[in-house]
Amino acid sequence: MIDYPRHNKYGWRRWVPSWKLVTGLCLGFLGTLMAASTIAYAMVDVPDPNKAAKAQNNVYYWDDGTQMAATGGEINRQIIPIEQIPTEMQNAVISAENKTFWTDSGIDPMGIGRALFNMAKGGQTQGGSTITQQYVKNAALGDQSQTLSRKVKELFISIRVGTDVDKPDIMRGYLNTSYYGRGAYGIQAAARTYYGTNAKELNADQCAFLASLLKGATYFDPAGAEDIDPAATPAANKARATERMNWILDEMVKDNHLSAAERARYTELPEIEAPKKDAQLGGQVGYLVALAKSNFLNSNEEGIEADDLARGGYEIHTTFEKDKVNKLAAAVKKVRDDNIKPDKRPKTDTFVQFGGASVDPKTGKIVAIYGGEDATKHFTNNADQTGAQVGSTFKPFVLAAAMRDGVLDPEQGEALRHKIDPDKTVYNGKNKLKIKNYDGTVWKNEEGKEWLQRNDGDESYKNINLREAMIHSANSPFVQLGMDVGIPKVREAAMDAGLLESSLSKSNVPSFSIGISDPSAIRMAGSYATFAANGEQMDPFSVNKVDYEGRTVYEHKDKPESAFTSAVASNVTDVLRDVVDDPEGTGKNARLPGRAVAGKTGTTDGNKSAWFVGYTPQLSTAIDMYRLDDNEKSGKKREFLEMYGTGDQDKIHGASFPSEIWQAYMSEALKGYPKLTFPEPEPLDAEAYWGGGASSPPPSPSNTPSSTPSSTPSGTPSGSPSGSPDPSQSCNPLKDWTCTTTGGGNGGTPGGTGDGGPSGDPSTSPSSSPATNGNNGNGGLFGGPSG
Repeated sequence: MIDYPRHNKYGWRRWVPSWKLVTGLCLGFLGTLMAASTIAYAMVDVPDPNKAAKAQNNVYYWDDGTQMAATGGEINRQIIPIEQIPTEMQNAVISAENKTFWTDSGIDPMGIGRALFNMAKGGQTQGGSTITQQYVKNAALGDQSQTLSRKVKELFISIRVGTDVDKPDIMRGYLNTSYYGRGAYGIQAAARTYYGTNAKELNADQCAFLASLLKGATYFDPAGAEDIDPAATPAANKARATERMNWILDEMVKDNHLSAAERARYTELPEIEAPKKDAQLGGQVGYLVALAKSNFLNSNEEGIEADDLARGGYEIHTTFEKDKVNKLAAAVKKVRDDNIKPDKRPKTDTFVQFGGASVDPKTGKIVAIYGGEDATKHFTNNADQTGAQVGSTFKPFVLAAAMRDGVLDPEQGEALRHKIDPDKTVYNGKNKLKIKNYDGTVWKNEEGKEWLQRNDGDESYKNINLREAMIHSANSPFVQLGMDVGIPKVREAAMDAGLLESSLSKSNVPSFSIGISDPSAIRMAGSYATFAANGEQMDPFSVNKVDYEGRTVYEHKDKPESAFTSAVASNVTDVLRDVVDDPEGTGKNARLPGRAVAGKTGTTDGNKSAWFVGYTPQLSTAIDMYRLDDNEKSGKKREFLEMYGTGDQDKIHGASFPSEIWQAYMSEALKGYPKLTFPEPEPLDAEAYWGGGASSPPPSPSNTPSSTPSSTPSGTPSGSPSGSPDPSQSCNPLKDWTCTTTGGGNGGTPGGTGDGGPSGDPSTSPSSSPATNGNNGNGGLFGGPSG
């Protein structure tokens, strides 16, 4: 019966099957397929929409395994009969999703082809799946994965439903089980959520808008969903929703579901109610949940999206430590309650915001954040993107770049770089220093104007090494150092430490090196954690793992990167230790008795933000403070306000309230932790270097690596002499510190010296200040939602 190979044929013909054999095989395959399909068809059940109405919660857990919140899949659904669903709503989804709904058999091969064709053209699309298939996916399949087995199962159930269930019942089931965003399942819940009315009272434009949400509420809800994706802003979502709604209305006219005259009445989005906040997400919990959600959605590799998460059933195990979150909130609250008095000082103390984040340097875990006073009242997470510039807390990245990459040779440029040592490298620290390019030519902006860099409080330091410049937060040396290293290299070092490129100013102006960029507190804590970890960079994260129906669907995997050598990292830490330990250091208010602390203050141009970022071997924390008028009801443009007089202070520095909060929080957060020390600074392969107009002549070019550690032991102040004076030079700041102008502080508030935020003068016109150029309002955790 099976003549193969064929017995009476020779050569290649012996291996060519006969037409009988081919026909038999085809018939056999078709018969087997039909039998399998018949069995599969008989085995599947028609879904029950009432059972599908059992939405589940997502449960968020603290790092210790205790429950933090149960949210995201609340039972916000009411099954209603088809008679209470407006015809306009049914027609809207038909015109948008499945024009052949009333006549197809539950699946539509032509619809799939049409969707692919329209997608290729880049136009608006109907879904490739029929309404029947979407209903089956919503009601019958708890598994939302994009696997072949799930697709096959969906196909057979759809055929069964298309054969056994009446079309009105399918439409009723689809609209009662679909997710419309904001925790609303089903058309009745959606009508109440967005319009505060019953579904039967919806009109055509409201129906078209709700049908738009079925394409993905994250990107079509006008309230925005920036916690999930920074691109889902209210403005962008409103534009998308308006375009989609108008397209659906036009399609309804084409399909004779709506008259042209009625269509002409609807040109703008109907008024939509603001989202109602979940009471259990008050305080810091709402910020924590939003951050964890963003982290998970932007990190999982199973294709789990916001709509899947909104259906509930996920167990999300976060990195947040409850006691540290509470201690950080308590530290901020005390400073706010004691100092910020908007009723007493409305002109200076309104719109004051604090933000903060705390990261474990060894793992990258975000153990605590402070997002604002209350997540149900203040919606922006201040630990994440705010737009607040970081000021002088950016200087350690300039120093790291100079030690790692070196400064450009004035004559040979990139062909020769000189590695520097913070103790042996001297720059001119005078106020209103004329900034130059690495080759000695004067830097000029696009208008041909020169730039004179000012120090905080207009202090002048003359010749000063980089350690002392960091201790006093002198601006001039670091602005010139950044030019000598090259702004691209400084930007690269900041990114290697852990800052996102999107948060860094695109400008290459001199003031880039003193913090005109606006990274988040989370990223600042994470980038300083790289120095705490001796050069190993770990991206900050907030979710350890996620389980769904008994299986783990996501688990964080460490991806350490070697950003800096231990020599570079240990020397950055050693310099930042002196910022805190030195009697004149701007960070002295952050000292923790008996503990090794490294950190940096930051204040920005116009006193519009202030920071303190610091770390111990076990914990890196960033605290920021700013005034931001972002109240849309006021009708004003979102803008940062000056903080002169805020909290009854002449000027807010990083050395004042931010470092006070940092010190209070870290004192409590580290209780019970061993008092560890940082590694001793390793010797640097560096040379002495005079730059930025320092008056001492440059040394003979020996290019001899330093054979001894470049800085004093971390437990002692760095301002001590290194070596005996050189009689051949009358005043060498490397060997005779009595010739250095250090001053008695530099313009700080009472209780701490100033910290030198970006401020400067063009030599001819203050209006051309590059310090105001480059604030790009970015710096989220995950590129999108985030973290």
